[in-house]
Amino acid sequence: MPKPPENTRRSSFHVLGVRVDAVQIPDTIAQMEEWIRERGKGHYIAVTGMHGVTEAQHDDGFKHVLNSADLVVPDGMPLVWLGRLRGFPVRRRVYGPELMMTFCQEMASKGYRHFFFGGTTDLAKKLSESLRRRIPSLQIAGTFSPPFGHVTPEEDEATVAMINATKPDIVWVGLSEIKQDTWMYEHLGKLNVPVLVGIGAAFDFLAGTKLQAPEWMRENGLEWLFRLLQEPQRLWRRYLVYGTQFAFCVLLELSGLRRFE
Repeated sequence: MPKPPENTRRSSFHVLGVRVDAVQIPDTIAQMEEWIRERGKGHYIAVTGMHGVTEAQHDDGFKHVLNSADLVVPDGMPLVWLGRLRGFPVRRRVYGPELMMTFCQEMASKGYRHFFFGGTTDLAKKLSESLRRRIPSLQIAGTFSPPFGHVTPEEDEATVAMINATKPDIVWVGLSEIKQDTWMYEHLGKLNVPVLVGIGAAFDFLAGTKLQAPEWMRENGLEWLFRLLQEPQRLWRRYLVYGTQFAFCVLLELSGLRRFE
């Protein structure tokens, strides 16, 4: 595996062996715009939280994927709190739906071309319609809903060619966390796109197909409870099992009883 990029341009801290960049939404948007202006090699942003960091403890390959990202932004209050504990001025989380919406709104006048990868065909349509209502000048290069299950090399090549043909400036990837970050890592060198961002459930939230937690819950570390009550069968393991594992491992790390690399 290639060596993860050196993180020399910004402050960062580590949580259970995963690098987290001490950035906020304005910092992230500024970096994205710089990459688009440069039109050089592609870059990908992992928007992660407690769940992603815990998944990385079970899968060294996924940990490498996270640490190889050009930016790993704290989309979760536990990471924000740990950043503050280590002396970093991390005031708020980099909430995926807010990052996406803010970028689309603030950069609409620049004419950047957006591609949405993930979700169902119906979701992609609703997302596009919702964003166009709110931001009429938004340039949507295209959408694609990947099939569930195995994808042949030929199908993958066709997907890459199709995305490249639309000439997007940014690809928003809305899959499950492990899938989206791994997909970006594996396709970065194939896509002629300056920026890829994995934003998970943001497609559903911005399309209005799922309810977002109230802002006071999102900003105080309680979004997990809201989402668990909304989808208990799908999310109980993520929040109850992995949440407990995360808290236990963080206590071990903070106490110095165990070192995570």
